[in-house]
Amino acid sequence: MTFSLLARCPETGRFGMAISSSSPAVAARCAHARAGVGVAATQNITDPTLGPRLLDLMQAGASAEAAMAEVVATAPYVEYRQLLCVDAQGRVATHSGSKTLGIWALAQGDGVVAGGNLLANQQVPQAMVDGFAAAPGALGDRLIAALRAGRDAGGEAGPVHSAGMLMVDADTWPCAELRADWTDPDCPIEAVARAWDVYAPQMAAYLQRARDPREAPSYGVPGDDGTA
Repeated sequence: MTFSLLARCPETGRFGMAISSSSPAVAARCAHARAGVGVAATQNITDPTLGPRLLDLMQAGASAEAAMAEVVATAPYVEYRQLLCVDAQGRVATHSGSKTLGIWALAQGDGVVAGGNLLANQQVPQAMVDGFAAAPGALGDRLIAALRAGRDAGGEAGPVHSAGMLMVDADTWPCAELRADWTDPDCPIEAVARAWDVYAPQMAAYLQRARDPREAPSYGVPGDDGTA
C-alpha cells in the first residue's frame, strides 16, 4: 500500500523523503526526519511511533543499522512493520516483517534507500533509487523524480491517492513539507510535484524570514510595501 524513498544529500546535509500510497494522508503517518540526525519511514501496517524512535536512537549516537536492530528487537508487532532509515553519515538500514503485505521489495544506493509493499512488481524500489541517482537538481527535485520513477515502474498494485515530500535542513522545523492527502482521480504525486514547483523558488526566503526577518526579502503579497 506504499512506496517511498529516503535520502541524505552529501552536499547540503539535508535529509528528505518522498512517499505515495493508496491510503489517505500517508506522509502524515509514515514520514519522519530530523535535522542533523536522519530520516525514517514506518510503513506497511504502520506504527507512527517507530519513526521518532529510530531518530531518537540515531540522535543518541546509534548508526542506522544499530538503531534498526534495537527497534526490531523491542517493538511490539514488528512482524507487521516495514521500516527504513538513513543516518547522518548516509548509512541505511531496513526491516520488512514476515507479515509485510503483498509484493514487497527494498533497494539502496549511496545515502539512499527505497522500499514498498503491495507493489505492482519487485522492481519499483530499484527504479526509484535509479531515478533519484539520475535526476539533476536539488534534493527536492530528485525526490520528486524518484516518486515519478516508482510510479512509472508500476508503483502500487492499485491506484495511489496520497503522496508527500518531507525535507529538513539545519533547523528544527522542516524546510519543506508538502502533501496531497487525498486525490481522486488526479495523481497525488503530480499534486505534490506542482506544489514543489511553486514552493522551491521561495523556500530560501521562508527560511530566512524565520531565521532573521531583518534580512528577509519582501513578502510579495498585496499590501506589502517592500520594507519587510
